[in-house]
Amino acid sequence: MALPHWEFTAAWNSGEPRFIFYPPLSWAIGALLGLILPWTAVPATFIWVSFTGCGFTMYRLAREWTNEANALVAACFYMVHPYMLFTSLERGAYAELLAAAWIPLLVLSILRPRLTIPGIALPVALLWLTDNPAAVMGCYSLALLATVRIAWMWGAQKLSVNALKDAATVTIGTCLGLGLSGFFLLPAIVERRWVRITMAFFPGTRYQDNFLFGRSGSISHIAILNTASLCSVTLLISIAVFAWIAFPGRDAKTENRSLQSRSFVIIALLILASALAFLLTATSALLWRVIPELKYLQFPWRFGAVLGVVAAALFALALDRIRLRSSGAITAALAIPLIFGLFGYHLFRQFCGAANDVPGMVAAFKDGKTHDATDEYTPTSSDPLAVGHNNPTAWMASGPTDPPFQVGAGSHSTNLRDRLHFSILSPGPAFFVINLRDYPAWRITVNGILSTNRPQREDGLIVLPVSGGRSEINITYALSSDQVYGWVLTVLSLGAFFVVWRENRPWSRTRNPSRHAP
Repeated sequence: MALPHWEFTAAWNSGEPRFIFYPPLSWAIGALLGLILPWTAVPATFIWVSFTGCGFTMYRLAREWTNEANALVAACFYMVHPYMLFTSLERGAYAELLAAAWIPLLVLSILRPRLTIPGIALPVALLWLTDNPAAVMGCYSLALLATVRIAWMWGAQKLSVNALKDAATVTIGTCLGLGLSGFFLLPAIVERRWVRITMAFFPGTRYQDNFLFGRSGSISHIAILNTASLCSVTLLISIAVFAWIAFPGRDAKTENRSLQSRSFVIIALLILASALAFLLTATSALLWRVIPELKYLQFPWRFGAVLGVVAAALFALALDRIRLRSSGAITAALAIPLIFGLFGYHLFRQFCGAANDVPGMVAAFKDGKTHDATDEYTPTSSDPLAVGHNNPTAWMASGPTDPPFQVGAGSHSTNLRDRLHFSILSPGPAFFVINLRDYPAWRITVNGILSTNRPQREDGLIVLPVSGGRSEINITYALSSDQVYGWVLTVLSLGAFFVVWRENRPWSRTRNPSRHAP
């Protein structure tokens, strides 16, 4: 399937609906790379693709306010800033790494002189299709920068009509971006009630356990938290230094609209950085409790992804004051990735055992070995601790809760390719237990009759009462109404997107300095 829903090998081959809740862009790119490259080369290639994307989008953001040389240096800095290296080398959070390529486009969409609906919708959709935590961070950052922009226009420039137009543009653009990702987002929202989504919050992964330099949890957790905290603090210090260098001097003529725009951009980025700095500390715990979806970030230091964009953008503006020449820019563009990369490799690179490296995981998958469940994707009917680690594909039993390998209970054959079609021969009434966790989206028929009332097991496996003789069992993943509505929403949003795209070129570059005031 191009867009699968169920991950069969998780939870010791009993499966989980992982692909309903995990955004498709990152794993689809990984799967595509796996088709054309050896699997041992896929992680490094994925990182290269993500870093390259980050470089291009940061270059585009920086070019809005500075020249090509400065933008190039800022892009190279963004590709290898501390949190980026921490994410790629120590955490291996590939979806979050790829999402970092869309955050500069989101910042550009709200800070550029002329707002457009497609310019806002596109990065919003890309974030939601890449990484849920990054999308939450991006949308709240967008909301804050939009508030700053509208307040600036309303107060400093007395442009109330334009401020209202911009507010409408941001709202419509955000809604359109959500609609574009509707085929993924709507089912993920609706079907959260079918899984134990709150199991993501166990000690060590809660926001209250991960504020800057926290001391709770295991020694390994504290070590990772200290590293993430140092990355965040380093970015915050860099932001302060770059902003101080970049800010127009007191002798600047205030009537110069380009300088006014420069001041607006710096102030807006500083406000965003200050808000994120507050969210990194324990004093913001109340906000983490009450702001919708914020707790699902789990780690406040994840905001380092947004702080990296702020730091790189201010770095580009600071370079304007230094008047970096082309030769110096090229030298810096080559030196920054080399120096930061070597330092980051030494600081963040983690040892990986043979069983957990890429060759070991590929070998385990080919050998049919099973692996653990993802806690938050466990169906509500299942206790993950009760699932057997060595269950057969299916078994006949005299009772619905009986364990496998009962003798004389009958026989069955199965299509091992997908484990969804069974032919059973039973000497009498019995129960057929399938090593597949029950889920509302499964459509199960026994001899062509839809099975709707199935016995429950503690491990949540599918149990089917069968009569004596031969029975044919077929299991399919039904196209639920939320998936249908999600695709309808995406198709309608795509139509609207292309209509407004024709009238607004969101990434057309503005070269007239007189237009650089928001």
